[in-house]
Amino acid sequence: MLNGKSILVTGGTGSFGHKFTEMVFKSYKPQRLIIFSRDEYKQHEMSKLFSEKEYPAIRYFIGDVRDKGRLHRAFEGVDYVVHAAALKQVPALEYNPTEAVRTNVDGANNVVDAAIDVGIKKLIALSTDKAVSPANLYGATKLVAEKLFIAANAYGGGRTKFSAVRYGNVVGSRGSVVPFFMELKHKGLKEFPITDERMTRFWITLDQGVELVLKALADGVGGEIFIPKIPSMRVTDLARAIEPNCTFKHVGIRPGEKIHETLVSEDEARKSVEFPKHYIVLPQFASVGNFAGNKYKDVPGLPDGFVYRSDLNKEQLTIEQLRAMIKAPGAQDIKYG
Repeated sequence: MLNGKSILVTGGTGSFGHKFTEMVFKSYKPQRLIIFSRDEYKQHEMSKLFSEKEYPAIRYFIGDVRDKGRLHRAFEGVDYVVHAAALKQVPALEYNPTEAVRTNVDGANNVVDAAIDVGIKKLIALSTDKAVSPANLYGATKLVAEKLFIAANAYGGGRTKFSAVRYGNVVGSRGSVVPFFMELKHKGLKEFPITDERMTRFWITLDQGVELVLKALADGVGGEIFIPKIPSMRVTDLARAIEPNCTFKHVGIRPGEKIHETLVSEDEARKSVEFPKHYIVLPQFASVGNFAGNKYKDVPGLPDGFVYRSDLNKEQLTIEQLRAMIKAPGAQDIKYG
């Protein structure tokens, strides 16, 4: 699918971009793989791992999704785009709401416009479980971004197909709880701050996240939101997987934080279909989902009242399983500070 093609990843210097680059070069021979991001230092650091000498197809393109003109320039000659650029830190975005909107919403709209104008064949946008019934600004901006990408299928004339993937917390990604707990253990601390002992989260590895994006690139016809069937975990179990003898200091739920996360809401379930390893949320409006509606008309739907929530998930990780995931290749690539 990707052999001989040009692929661009916005926000490509992040955890997802690193793993996506690794897996694409391992399995495919693209003509170009363009890393689009605004931080030249992160691009420099990434080029030490993926140098143009060792990977002749790689390109490093400095730009910001807030700059539509720069996106037009970067998208020229590109076949597929994976949109991973976003501001994600919940407290920072609550304090700087306009910046969140400019990157996560206006930036998404710029990506849509540039993709249609230039004629990108297919675009996959990364989303999050926090976009479902959002309780914070980050989730709200990602919900709006989802709507922008799905609606783009209606006015893109069919030339560019837009789909999204939505998944939960990623093991070891920057800003996640794993490197935070790891740093506490590294300092010799055994009292871990816990917001609420009931708290559960969906859990996915970077490899699984990239595999879902590759599947969406291969199978998406436009208008779908791909959601993986992944396990859940209790945050207290994760802490004990990292430090078996830890104790907990209860600090209370932070503003905008949920006790449990949802990947498919009850309302969305009425327009969703199920596959062995994933769900697909179909467009709510027929004008947006002509292609998706035709492709999935014979695929089983979800039962009334279905909701895919982290505490109701049938697959719950044990402490031993969590420990194995944390020690898996790539999960230890954590930078402190």
